[in-house]
Amino acid sequence: MTTNALNPAQDHRSGTREQWATRAVFLVAGLAMAAWAPLVPFAKARVGVEDGALGLLLLCLGLGSILAMPITGVLASRFGCRAVIVASTLVLALVVPLLALVDTVPALAISLALFGASVGTVDVAMNIQAVMVEKDSGRTMMSGFHGLFSLGGIVGAGGVSLLLGVGVPPLAATLAISALLVALLAFSFRGLLPYGNREAGDTPLFVVPRGIVIFIGLLCFLVFLGEGAILDWSALFLIATHAADPAQAGLGYTMFAVAMTVGRLTGDIIVKAMGGMKVVILGGFLAAAGFLLAVYAPSQPLALAGFLLVGIGASNIVPVLFSAAGNQTRMPPSLAIAAITTLGYAGILVGPAVIGIVAQHWSLSIAFVLVAAGMAFVALSWPLTARR
Repeated sequence: MTTNALNPAQDHRSGTREQWATRAVFLVAGLAMAAWAPLVPFAKARVGVEDGALGLLLLCLGLGSILAMPITGVLASRFGCRAVIVASTLVLALVVPLLALVDTVPALAISLALFGASVGTVDVAMNIQAVMVEKDSGRTMMSGFHGLFSLGGIVGAGGVSLLLGVGVPPLAATLAISALLVALLAFSFRGLLPYGNREAGDTPLFVVPRGIVIFIGLLCFLVFLGEGAILDWSALFLIATHAADPAQAGLGYTMFAVAMTVGRLTGDIIVKAMGGMKVVILGGFLAAAGFLLAVYAPSQPLALAGFLLVGIGASNIVPVLFSAAGNQTRMPPSLAIAAITTLGYAGILVGPAVIGIVAQHWSLSIAFVLVAAGMAFVALSWPLTARR
């Protein structure tokens, strides 16, 4: 049997069709993930739980993702990105309406776990495809792919909110999202890679992350922790520190999200012009400066400018880190992507809880200063990878 027969990846190199398919799948993940946010109050009222119990239920979403992500690299290598993305997206399209339908705590817990697992699976598989498509193109493309995820988040949350605002029932709104997910999947199907590993032979079931992969995962953890801090705590921070009107406290995250999306959509040009090393260094310092500006700003507009600065700085760090994980040789790229994605999501899960503990014992401002230190660490430590 020839090498090509063993490794169909050698017979197929991705091109324009695969690039557009990758963009569509990133849009799928962003749409689906963000569609849940406007549904949270409705789900809480339907199952009749208090804030504490709701927090525990929300952990089911994160736990589902964390459990699914490590095995997705193996699944993609064994069955191909196409099979994994199609299966997980179809599950996602079926589960999203359940989030607007279930009315018991156990049913919501199971639905959230399935939702988290399917989103996490799509997330890892699409990044595995993105790494290979970027390599085949010979161009810097990762930031643009992640920009579509961010754009999907804005469209998903905004679209569902708009539908609910004009009186569309939650179930109908989620069915519309599911239909859109299936339509995007159909559009991307032919461009999804039928493999998930460039190397011939089977990918091992498990490889202990080591060396540069653990280091990249740690940096992803810190960056995602910063994103989670703004998502979960920026509104409360603005109210407590800058006496913001509760109705306008969401502007902090809005400024961050818009800057993040614009930064990623233009990021490929920036990374090509500056190089990944400078993007991570400058981005880390800008994000750190943004957190510090938000804390020490004498006025609310300057604090909002701080969150805008965080979005600009952080926007292209993770895409550069994912590209680096795909290019390292210490372990199969598919498993490396799965490992750093899992570590990154752990930052989103653990980070807000840690920030809450720090805020309770000291203050939310001190917590944000510590997050700024983490972003500065990303900037200072990334040059060390050039020596490895």
